[in-house]
Amino acid sequence: MTSAILEKYRQAPHLPGVYLMKDVKGKIIYVGKAKDLKKRLSSYFVKKNNHDAKTMALLEMIKDFEIIITSSDHEAFILESNLIKEYNPKYNVILKDGKNYPLLCINMNEMYPAIQKVRKIKDDKALYFGPYSSGRSVNKTLNQIQKIFKLRKCRNTQFKNRSRPCLNFQIKACLGVCCNDISSVEYKKHVWDAILFLKGRSKQVVKKLKKRMIEHSASLEYEKAAQIRDSIIAIENIMEKQVVVSPDMQDRDVLAFAAARGRAVITVMQVRSGLLIDNAHYPFDLGFKEPHEILSAFMVQYYRNTGFLPSFILLNQAIENKALLEDRFSEKKGKKVGIHVPVRGEKKKLVEMAFVNASGELEKRLLKEEEERASISMLKELLGMEKLPSRIECFDNSNLSGQDPVSSMVVFKDGRAFKDGYRKFIIRDLDFQDDYAYMFQVLKRRFSHDPSQMPYPDLLVVDGGKGQLSMALAVIKELNIENKFMVAGLAKKNAQKGEAFDKIYIPGRSNPLNTSQAKKALYLLQQVRDEAHRVAITFQRNRREKRAGLSVLDGIPGIGPKKKKVLLNHFKGLVRMKAATVDEIAALPGMNKSLAENLIHALNQNN
Repeated sequence: MTSAILEKYRQAPHLPGVYLMKDVKGKIIYVGKAKDLKKRLSSYFVKKNNHDAKTMALLEMIKDFEIIITSSDHEAFILESNLIKEYNPKYNVILKDGKNYPLLCINMNEMYPAIQKVRKIKDDKALYFGPYSSGRSVNKTLNQIQKIFKLRKCRNTQFKNRSRPCLNFQIKACLGVCCNDISSVEYKKHVWDAILFLKGRSKQVVKKLKKRMIEHSASLEYEKAAQIRDSIIAIENIMEKQVVVSPDMQDRDVLAFAAARGRAVITVMQVRSGLLIDNAHYPFDLGFKEPHEILSAFMVQYYRNTGFLPSFILLNQAIENKALLEDRFSEKKGKKVGIHVPVRGEKKKLVEMAFVNASGELEKRLLKEEEERASISMLKELLGMEKLPSRIECFDNSNLSGQDPVSSMVVFKDGRAFKDGYRKFIIRDLDFQDDYAYMFQVLKRRFSHDPSQMPYPDLLVVDGGKGQLSMALAVIKELNIENKFMVAGLAKKNAQKGEAFDKIYIPGRSNPLNTSQAKKALYLLQQVRDEAHRVAITFQRNRREKRAGLSVLDGIPGIGPKKKKVLLNHFKGLVRMKAATVDEIAALPGMNKSLAENLIHALNQNN
């Protein structure tokens, strides 16, 4: 710790405020608040005995800090929240590393609202539900909604331009409002039923549907009555799987925090009308944050991104900003929201149930990390490396008969995909198919980067056998970076020769390594190779489709490079462009009605 930081600490007052930790480049890496700035800062710069190795490593990154004194703890709380949103600090508790969890959105201002997946809440007076803990979770809910209530699935541009019902209507998965004579009022009855379902009011939905079914039956509309009957059965099947956990039938969220070995999990149990309707887990790194800080920060972000606030929130441990959060949530909801740490009774049992779930999820994640470390250790021994291959890079090429050749680079850190490190390369000046030439160019471009900007891997994996490995070694030798990292080639097995496993080749050895006792290491490299393959194929397909789209636009008089760029940036592809109206296209910069008509005509001709 530098003398300048210690001197700043000594001058810090015993007052409420916010502190901003900075790294060697002056970038803000952590924002925190405190009732007593001097006391809080002492836990970082003076009382270090209780810090673990990871926290000490993080503290070493702090090269400076600033403080902002506020008039009250409440003001510090609001300022901290605003600064976190502004600077997005690396070590603050931020949901999913700064990425937003998925939500469901219904805009009731539309004549025929659709339910859509979104990542952000906009100030558009639409209804939002979530956040959901994963894409799988939100997709499951969305599929249930679509199956039961049959709302439209098409985008607004497609909906406006349909001339006949889509396949969803043919398989009775949509009401077909694009072409059928269904009034907005009638359609919105289905939408409001879906909203009640999302709010956990399944019993109310069933009650309404049964009444509607009887009315249709009395009017001899047996087909409509049968459709409603099917929806009722589907909802009741879902309700059978929901457990009654709160006899008082109240709405509440139950949050439990569990931590171990530098990792933490917060479990959120959503209880609606006494039924447990969802149980989601959110993982975090502890860093140098206290449990109550993580729980408090999580609640601020979680309820900022959700469309529904219950009247009661139960926690398994106390938080510092309880009164402040109650005021903020009550203001947002428009009625009282209480935050409690129950000590007995049914509510205590709910919190204990949430904690058991959080602890189980944490243990599962820790076991997975242990397996990943074991795979890395086994790979180190198999390849004879001096240190663990913490960073693994793998490259793969993709082309279609020599056209649109591309390459992908994927990165695995500590045994798992590190997508921020992925790179995609467009092969330059090679209009013929030659995998060796592709790999030579891409590796040369990648390793021409300064290692301070893009660190070298511990292990470089190339997809292929001895030939691809030799090419990689040639590039490394040409760039004079030999002995900087290990290189290995992974070739597919030859089943016709009786080979049971893929083969790993390393420099200085003509035969592949024996992996019979190192299956975990082999599976890790296969996972890395398959991910590089997936990314390369997807990128190549997108390039091919884009080129096809450009070729169509090239043949339209009056549409040059600038207008093509405007069209592709706005519509993101030919499908949405073809579904647009003449007026919508004509409104874009540089376009007019005549060009829009020519464009639509050309797109229709080029199916």
